[in-house]
Amino acid sequence: MMRIYVVAGEASGDVLGARLIAALRQAAPGLEVAGIGGERMAEQGLESLFPMRELALMGLIEVLPNILRLARRLDQTVADIAARRPGVVVTIDSPGFTLRLAQRIRPLGIPVLHYVAPQIWAWRPGRVAKIKAAVDHILCLLPFEPVIFEAAGIPASFVGHPVLESGVDAGDAARFRAAHGLAAEAPVLLVMPGSRRSEVKRLMPVFGAALRLLVARIPGLVPVLPVSPVVAEAVRAAGANWPARPILVTDLAEKHDAFAAAAQPGGAGLIKSGTSSLEMAVAGVPHLVAYKVNPVTAAIIRRLVRVPFASLVNLLAERAVVPEYLQEAATPCALTDGLVPLLTGSGAAAAQRAGFAEMLSRLRPPEGAPSAAAAAVVLRLLRG
Repeated sequence: MMRIYVVAGEASGDVLGARLIAALRQAAPGLEVAGIGGERMAEQGLESLFPMRELALMGLIEVLPNILRLARRLDQTVADIAARRPGVVVTIDSPGFTLRLAQRIRPLGIPVLHYVAPQIWAWRPGRVAKIKAAVDHILCLLPFEPVIFEAAGIPASFVGHPVLESGVDAGDAARFRAAHGLAAEAPVLLVMPGSRRSEVKRLMPVFGAALRLLVARIPGLVPVLPVSPVVAEAVRAAGANWPARPILVTDLAEKHDAFAAAAQPGGAGLIKSGTSSLEMAVAGVPHLVAYKVNPVTAAIIRRLVRVPFASLVNLLAERAVVPEYLQEAATPCALTDGLVPLLTGSGAAAAQRAGFAEMLSRLRPPEGAPSAAAAAVVLRLLRG
């Protein structure tokens, strides 16, 4: 029997892993899958070795207090792989954990395929040597990445970005408005503070303060928070005292309906930098991105980053399609001033949508859906 081991460490990786497992089973019925994942991978039949949320940490300051527990989980995962002897191990993003895991299991002689290329083109290019020593193949989401890794001697394949098959553009705005009693003209603001507890802790207070300013300038504004179940309670608690009662959404289909509502005239998004910005582009939601980390982490990152933008939308478009507010620039006043033009039909929203169309054309794989393209590479490695 063919057997693979899949490891995801955060919500976005859980979604990616679930789609990959589904595509693998369609192409190879009877495939046995084990590993670490969250709710989405569980829906595909995966029994996680331990709760994935224990790995959903980011930033030096956030990781340090948990380093001993993470080390124990790493030992546990290595032992499980050694016992199961899968034909291939697929590690998904979360390089702080997954690449350490790949290094540890190297003596077992099991091929390792890493899904989502580490962004060596953005920062710390010196990591490529360690990556080469740890993995056998990389699945790249961005079209310019394979040539970078292949130049370093690491086989790589561009499989397209999973946001293209996420369904974020298939929501029903009327259904969302009816479900929550919203008028057809009520302006919807998507607020997405991230899928990690550390992100929620840092961004929610700033987003809440910006909302207090916004409701005075945009009457009837309705904040909607589509969040991962992993952080839902933390988000609910942080938004309890907001001046406009937020609608919290965790169901995937309802999230897409919320995106459709925010894509209508008068809607916009206040989004943490990352894949969420790409989702907004696919859904046609004008937005701005913001991000804050611990000041020590920020100081280190600034010395290492090598690209002009934080947003993938801007990187792929090679220009500033979406406004970015990072670290000390992410103030309530600045965020409010950036959102008002998007919410009031000034032409800023239409300009963003034109940029989205240009950027998204570059994200499609050579053929098929991204998950099917990724599964094909995994099966080639598994079979030979």
